[in-house]
Parts: sequence; C-alpha cells; structure tokens
Amino acid sequence: MNTLAAYLIVIAVWATTPLGIKWSGEALPAFAAAGGRMALAALLGVLWLMVRGQGLPLHRRALSSYGAALPGIFGAMGCSYMAARDLPSGLLSVVFGMAPLISGVMLLAVRGGARFNGWHWMACLLGLVGLGLVFGDSLAALFGGGAALEGRGRGMLWILAAVSLFALSGIVVQRVGAGLAPMQQTVGGLIGSLPLYGLAMLITGQGLQWSGDLRGLGAIVYLAVFGSLVGFYCYFLVLSRLPAATVALVTLITPVLALSLGAWLNDEQLGPRVLAGAAVIVAALGLYLFGDRRVRRQVVSATVGDG
Repeated sequence: MNTLAAYLIVIAVWATTPLGIKWSGEALPAFAAAGGRMALAALLGVLWLMVRGQGLPLHRRALSSYGAALPGIFGAMGCSYMAARDLPSGLLSVVFGMAPLISGVMLLAVRGGARFNGWHWMACLLGLVGLGLVFGDSLAALFGGGAALEGRGRGMLWILAAVSLFALSGIVVQRVGAGLAPMQQTVGGLIGSLPLYGLAMLITGQGLQWSGDLRGLGAIVYLAVFGSLVGFYCYFLVLSRLPAATVALVTLITPVLALSLGAWLNDEQLGPRVLAGAAVIVAALGLYLFGDRRVRRQVVSATVGDG
C-alpha cells in the first residue's frame, strides 16, 4: 500500500474511532465491547493472512513484538472504553493528542532517545495548561476528597492512562524491530490481547449483556474492521516506513476532526473553557512537532516521496 494513502486512512480511522468507542459502549459493557471488537478483528485478520498465504510467525522476536503491542491494543483501548463512559468522544481524541509529548518524555529515559530543548519543555508546559483547562473541575475533585473518582475525574484518569500506554507501546514496538509484515504484527497483537480482555471482564464483573442498541452494535463491527484491522494495519505500516515524529502528526489533525464529529453526530456540547483547553493542547502539539526543523524536513520528504 502507498504510504501516503495509509497515512490518510490512519487519520480518518483515528478521527472516527472515539465516536465509535462512545457508541459501542452503549451496546455492551466497556471491556466486552472492546474485547468483542478485537476478537472479530482477529478472526478477520487470520482470514486475511490465510488468503494471502502468510503465516503468523511465532519465533521469539515476533512474540516480543506482539507483546510490545499489548499496552496499546489492550491497555490503551481498554482504558479508552472505560473513559468513554464519562467523557465526550471529542475529549478522548484531544487528550490522545498528548501522545507525542508523552512519548518524548518517556524517551528521555532511553539511551539514544529524545533530548529536549527549550521549545520541547515549553510545549509540555503548554500541554499541561491545556489539560488544566479541560479538566479543571475534575482536578479540583481529585484533591477534594469524596468525589475524586466520580464522573469526569474518573474519566480523566482512564484516558490519561490510555494515552500513556499507547505512547509506551509505540516506542517499544519500534525498539523491538521484529521485521514483521504489518498485518502479522496486527493479528499477533490482537490475538494476544484476547485473554487479557477476558480477564478484565472477569475481574470487573462485566458480561456480554447487549442493551439492544443497534447503532452501538454497528459501531463495534465498524471498529473491528476499520478501527482495529485496517487502522492498526495502516498504523504499523506507516510506523515501519516513517519516523515516529511524522507518524505522530496524525494526533495533531484528528482532535479537531473528532470534536467536530462529536458535536455533529452525537450532540456533544463543550463549554468555552474546554474548547479553549483543547485548542491549547493542539497548539502545544504543534509547537512540539514543528519547532524542530528536522521534523519539518522529514514530513515534507515523506509526503513528496510517497505522493
């Protein structure tokens, strides 16, 4: 697949995924909806590999790569579904926009990883200001005692855990470098996540009780085909071909699209302070990514070279 086409598909899928998560959580409990999505995607992925005559490598490095994907496929997605119970879909995407900043901070601790300049730190500070605006009331609740884990405060904790796990997974998958085909990486990670989703359902007491919501059921199917299978396939493909910073630009675009879709299709009304906080987060991400001339050159060369 052409790299630019895969990149645009990732943008489209990631922009619609938060709303799909929100809707699918109305049909099934959070971990059941996420696990059902991954199970259907894994089945379709196995069929894809069979049709194309590709096996699923099980050597040590491949297994390590599948394991490296689990913080994203299980951890980030499971936490996102839990967060969607309390947060508008648009905010899920906005907070996920912090992934490159969090990745950069994580890479500070890795030998040969990122090294921050002043504009990096300014972007991180601006991102924290944006989070403070978006979740100001929730932060007050967290330090206020009894209502700390209620409502939006609970959702804030889940989504911050989700984006941190997602950032960690992207770093580790690239570091393992198992040389797997994108669909092999996708299917291996999906299959590996299924026992974890089953365990999460058991621990939380969530079953497979369908609420009767057909829109939510359709969202699960959509997310299985596009959000998990096609989306992860294209994500791992661009991750294998482009610098991580270039891939991270997706998170600069998708929050705006996701906020618009949430308002248009799900009647999500966000207050002026929350919208201002979202704008600050997007600005922080832009400062972090485009403040580096080297990154700008990578983006331009990738777009021109694959267009």
